[in-house]
Amino acid sequence: MTKKILFIVPYPYNVAPSQRLKFEQYYAEFDKAGYHVTYNSFISLRFWNIVYKNGRYLSKIIYTVISYFKRYFLLGTVNKYDIVYIHLWGTPLGLPIFEWMLCRLSKRIIYDIDDLVFLKDIKHENKILAFLKGKGKPIYLMRNADHVITCTPYLDQIAKKYNKHTTDISSTINTDAYIPVNSYNNNDRLVIGWSGSHSTSQYLYLLKDVLLELQKTIPFKLLVMGDTSFYIPGLDMEAIAWTEEEEIKTLQKIDIGVYPLPQNEEWVLGKSGLKALQYMSLGIPTVATNVGCNDRVIENGVDGYLVLSAQEWLDRLMALCRDPALRRAIGQRARLKVEKQFSVKNTAHVYLGIFDNL
Repeated sequence: MTKKILFIVPYPYNVAPSQRLKFEQYYAEFDKAGYHVTYNSFISLRFWNIVYKNGRYLSKIIYTVISYFKRYFLLGTVNKYDIVYIHLWGTPLGLPIFEWMLCRLSKRIIYDIDDLVFLKDIKHENKILAFLKGKGKPIYLMRNADHVITCTPYLDQIAKKYNKHTTDISSTINTDAYIPVNSYNNNDRLVIGWSGSHSTSQYLYLLKDVLLELQKTIPFKLLVMGDTSFYIPGLDMEAIAWTEEEEIKTLQKIDIGVYPLPQNEEWVLGKSGLKALQYMSLGIPTVATNVGCNDRVIENGVDGYLVLSAQEWLDRLMALCRDPALRRAIGQRARLKVEKQFSVKNTAHVYLGIFDNL
């Protein structure tokens, strides 16, 4: 017998990493298992196209009001679904009033929390989006959900303070779509790459001095995807916009992936290592800051490198640049790890187990 599941999410389909590289890529698997999926996003595609841009404040207010009306109308339908799956929040502003109503009208609630979104002060956060986020909503939903899905051990420990029914599911990769193509040679100028967004690209600047020093002895290009304004004077680089159509093709151009993070900010402990997983799935050797969940994703010196100091960054990048055989060995082991531990194929049963046991 087919069961119905409603996904209540902040963002449109297939645009936000916290959705598209977590549960959205499992919709087909859910359908095969007998769960008919319906999803409802608070932010429409038109709203999404302006929400991160400066200005357009009146348009943003109008879109927010319209989205609120649509969400409250949704309350009249939620009891038709066997499971309501909430990602981050039901509505973004203020007290968890909508969430309270949602929990009382729904048959079963699964709450999916990504990152430490309830922290009061996140330095990289867009100020408008920070205002939109009701920071008490995640706590309320963790307390009242039938099951909570987290994405890192640290976040799972926090969730367990509010709910004994939790499951830690990392971001995962569709390894049928992410196909390694790297030839692992030094015939052409090497490409060191980073993928992210304008809100997190500030952490790539942590590598400014390292990259400029590396360039003195190793010819390479820095490829940045997700922030067209990123620029380091004196560095051979290219910064391009993210698009769904070109994402994988762009990542495939990278010879070495970098994933720098700050070492003194708590929100990092909620990061699932997604950037590293994307590089690794394509057989790209990855160097990442040894912080947060990166040590779950990368085994240092085996399928990537974990570093802390600027000198470690420089040493690991230089070794990988100079040695194609090392890049191949690290990259191939990284691909195998993703296939075995962080792929859609090997994780679908975890989601379905939660659904079946509610």
